[in-house]
Amino acid sequence: MKKKLVGLSVLIASILSTGALAHGESDQFQGLTDAVNSEFRQAKNITRDEFRHPLETLKFFNIQPSDTVIELWPGGGWYAEILAPYLTEHGSYIAGNFDTNPVDEKQRNGFRAKAGKRFELWLSENQTHLGSARTVTFDPPNFYRLGDDNSADAVLTFRNLHNWAMKGYLEPVFESAYSVLKPGGTFGVVEHRAKPGMDVKTGYMDQAEVIALAEKVGFTLVESSEVNANPKDTKDYPKGVWTLPPRLALGSQDKARYLSIGESDRMTLKFIKNSQ
Repeated sequence: MKKKLVGLSVLIASILSTGALAHGESDQFQGLTDAVNSEFRQAKNITRDEFRHPLETLKFFNIQPSDTVIELWPGGGWYAEILAPYLTEHGSYIAGNFDTNPVDEKQRNGFRAKAGKRFELWLSENQTHLGSARTVTFDPPNFYRLGDDNSADAVLTFRNLHNWAMKGYLEPVFESAYSVLKPGGTFGVVEHRAKPGMDVKTGYMDQAEVIALAEKVGFTLVESSEVNANPKDTKDYPKGVWTLPPRLALGSQDKARYLSIGESDRMTLKFIKNSQ
């Protein structure tokens, strides 16, 4: 009888412990859930959640509210709209932004400089929500340095690798991420996933090659996730990945078909910088 009571006590303790862990995990990411569900986010961005799964993706990368997070090339601020408010109280959000004042006059009037200025203006106009969020100029091949060595908890990049790969900048970009991360820090990658042998000019990247390059630089792959996979993506379109939404590069041509496919099939990879 005594053995049965002891066994029952152990079982009850185990159940209570499991419940506490589940509750703790829920509380741990409550701020992130709030940021994803915030009214601050633009409606046009929220409509992309079904393809980009921001809550699940950032939980997979284990982004904590006290982290210093650098996002490479934030574009129009799709993820910044979530990350900066989430990190504003205890952490820090830093955007690796385009050079907004390039030396070359043509570049000053180009897409990247204008996009960088729009992003900086957005930060300035929304300080109430974004707090101390700031930028650092990150614009290969002229600007690679992201900050002091060993100073960031996470470096994240969403659908940008092909841009650097097409110019031959991908390895030094990975090296920059490695340098700025603390030992044990996370390098989180989301990228359009190619079939073997596809040309990078299609906008898709070979997952095995991405992993190999990251490991060459010194990263260790911790885990991959299929949270952003899309099996409907056949990857054989006239204008590459940009044929699909949200770009819809063919305009009205076969628009219904591409909308029914949705956004691209994507790899989601979590690397860490090895402890030193």
